Amino acid sequence: MSYKNRLKVGNVLKVLLSLIFGGLILYWMYRKFDFRNIGDFMLYKMDWMWMFISFPFGILAQMFRGWRWKQTLEPVGETCRARTLINSIYLSYAVSLIIPRIGEFARCGVLSSKDGVSFPKALGTVFMERIIDMLLILIITGVVLFLQINVFGTFFDKTGVSIDSIFYRFTEIGWIVTGICFVTIIVVILFLLKKFSVHHRISSALHSIVEGLVSLKYVKNKPLFFFFTLAIWVSYFLHFYLTFYCFEFTKDLGLMCALVCFIVGSIAVIVPTPNGAGPWHFAVKTMLVLYGVVDTDALYFVLIVHTVQTLLVVLLGIYSAIYMSITK
Repeated sequence: MSYKNRLKVGNVLKVLLSLIFGGLILYWMYRKFDFRNIGDFMLYKMDWMWMFISFPFGILAQMFRGWRWKQTLEPVGETCRARTLINSIYLSYAVSLIIPRIGEFARCGVLSSKDGVSFPKALGTVFMERIIDMLLILIITGVVLFLQINVFGTFFDKTGVSIDSIFYRFTEIGWIVTGICFVTIIVVILFLLKKFSVHHRISSALHSIVEGLVSLKYVKNKPLFFFFTLAIWVSYFLHFYLTFYCFEFTKDLGLMCALVCFIVGSIAVIVPTPNGAGPWHFAVKTMLVLYGVVDTDALYFVLIVHTVQTLLVVLLGIYSAIYMSITK
């Protein structure tokens, strides 16, 4: 089998596995759920005004991401139209619904084809942005965990997750073996890179990626960069939080409950399923139940909110695809 065929088969398997994994979680959660009432619930028991008010914040989060990306590209000598950047972001989230995590590469490809931006440099800046976002989420998680330690403790008990048990399962020998395996993998990768005939091209690509990673150091307006970073996550949070007011059983839960659910949901989407379907439902639903929401109502919330917000991502992706097709 040729390399291209193996790559295609690998991509198909990734998609199938992510769909199967997310589908199994959803089946387990909704196996006793009565879907016949979902229509009446959405028509008569929801305040759709708040859902529509939340939409602009979901769009703004992606626009802020595009504007921030423009800042990180400039230090590596790449210029790009803002509208191309923003539309590439819209498209990246939409295609990630089909193949999880492919969006990061797709948006770099859009910039490369439309505005001639170096793909490796663009990818390096994307990696750097993700590191910044991860650090911010970790800081927020730490603060929320400290303020709501009792709720998180109950969450870990109910889900069977124990941080202590994860670490205590490793003996000293286990840590040594893990370290040796990690070093061995690095050595093997370096050896293969030297042996392959494309070593020079790979080295050039890696150099461009590293250049993109360190682009933050040379960003001209760092306060604006960090403003965009905060604005992205504040917008994402408001996009989620405002949906609490759509339902009678969540509108009085408060800001802290919404923040806890948002953080848990943001961590859950790391699992490679389309838009976090399955893990996100499970994590947010569990937290809502811990805050006193009835199990069935919590299922209504996660099903409707996730579905509607995913449809918004799809619509933005369709708009972006049409716009890109008619733009030089």
